[in-house]
Amino acid sequence: MIVIGYDGSDFSMQALDWAMDEAELRKLPLTLAHAWRWPYGEIDDGAKLRLREAAERVLYHGADRARAHSTIVDVATDLHEGSAAQRLVALSADAELVVVGSRRLSFPGRPVIGSVIATVAARARSPVIIVRRTGPLSVPSHPVPVVLGLKNTTADEVLGFAFHEAALRHLRLRVIHAGYLRLLTWGVAMASLPDPDDSRRACQERLNERLAPWREKYPEVSVDAAVIMSAPKEALGAAAAEAALIVVGTGRTACRTGRLGMITRSLVRHASCSVAVVPPLEGAEPC
Repeated sequence: MIVIGYDGSDFSMQALDWAMDEAELRKLPLTLAHAWRWPYGEIDDGAKLRLREAAERVLYHGADRARAHSTIVDVATDLHEGSAAQRLVALSADAELVVVGSRRLSFPGRPVIGSVIATVAARARSPVIIVRRTGPLSVPSHPVPVVLGLKNTTADEVLGFAFHEAALRHLRLRVIHAGYLRLLTWGVAMASLPDPDDSRRACQERLNERLAPWREKYPEVSVDAAVIMSAPKEALGAAAAEAALIVVGTGRTACRTGRLGMITRSLVRHASCSVAVVPPLEGAEPC
């Protein structure tokens, strides 16, 4: 199933459009999830009932919209009293994908993301898409690609998601491997410095080898793979400006602490396009 975190706001309606697209393309049921709770201490039963009824109206309005504007056969609702982040993480265990909207709240000089998004992206057991632009992923006259940020340690699940999403959308896939050369430290027995062009070619060959089985599995996907000698955060941030979706793994930090890695966290906060965060397969080797 596809799970969408929905609260009736504009940004969650944009996420719902995206989730409806995903459910139709993947031929999967759609579940709209909404969490509610009174955050200010004790509350009488009557007020609590009214709060719950208001939450029900929000959720059912979203479900009616999904049924009226899509061909999805199975649209379900999940109303939860408690933490929205914890509920979405729990639902992710049985989901193929979780979709959430991004408010892009800003403080002076520093855009931030909500705690729900940060928690779900880092802890969900399924891929999570944070929807940034208005509405569903469109098919413009000059389609922009899906971008995959690839490291040597990137899990196969991340590649599989990026290729599958590009195939579903009939979009190009742009794969970016970014980083600086690690030069040796000066010393008495200092070897000659590596040639940058030779190092780039070697990186490109390794990148092509990594992608070869995926190209074979998805022959319909046009792939542009590039090695970029710059900081990954800057390279992927620039690529996001001309992307429909950027796909990354959760990062090493999430495997140990439940927090997103530095590059992924930066993209979730700052990328101008929607971001897919893909966890490694449960039970796989630590990333």
